[in-house]
Amino acid sequence: MTLSAQDRAHAARLLREAEHHVAPIDPLSALLPGLDLADAYAVQQDNVARRLADGATVVGHKVGLTSAAMQQLLGVREPDFGHLLDDMVHRDGGVVLAAHYCRPRIEPEICFRLARPLRGPDVTVEEVLDATEAVAPALEIVDSRIRDWQITLVDTVADNASSAGLVHGPWTPLADAPDLAAVRADLLVDGEPVASGSGREVLGHPAAAVAWLANALAEFGTALEPGHLVLPGAMTTAPFVIAGQKIEARFGGLGPVSVTFV
Repeated sequence: MTLSAQDRAHAARLLREAEHHVAPIDPLSALLPGLDLADAYAVQQDNVARRLADGATVVGHKVGLTSAAMQQLLGVREPDFGHLLDDMVHRDGGVVLAAHYCRPRIEPEICFRLARPLRGPDVTVEEVLDATEAVAPALEIVDSRIRDWQITLVDTVADNASSAGLVHGPWTPLADAPDLAAVRADLLVDGEPVASGSGREVLGHPAAAVAWLANALAEFGTALEPGHLVLPGAMTTAPFVIAGQKIEARFGGLGPVSVTFV
């Protein structure tokens, strides 16, 4: 880490206040030029710990930057991760308030639910599939507390990997699920198709992103636990969403999932 504990606490406070007041801030990378990746994860953990102290619980993790396009955009060669908390989960077919977010986007993903723990290092795709109980069609609500999404890698990592919400549909036991790399997702806004992609967009196979996550968490002394949910990364582009729009994703072999912003 390159920042002082005081600077990291200041960065965490800025992000908390931006989220609470729905008032995005300038990039932390500009406000604190020394911010490195270790600092950014420490800032993320600081805000997660505060939410846990307020009564939230960790229900899993999300993986971001799994597509080649996003990695090229931010000039990185590997994904990042954030935490999923119980107060971020919304009902399939339900409504969420757009005003709770700064500038939300939506991503269709295949959500994993684990039956057994995964502890890195050296977790493989095969071990991920062996530990997976079920998968579900999902929408991740991503949001940036950084103004106009002007983010670098350290900005998004500090900001919980830009994660803000999760909607998942019904669970399919993995034994009954199709090849996840071949699953196609079609994203619709108000019934109109806007994007499509397959599980291969996620590091070649969504389970590869889960394996990466388990191995990355090991560096922090953390493991994926039974019952944890994992969002492995977006299968399409992530369009912005506004109040009044219904978002639906249709996954071949897994079914649909939807949410309406009001």
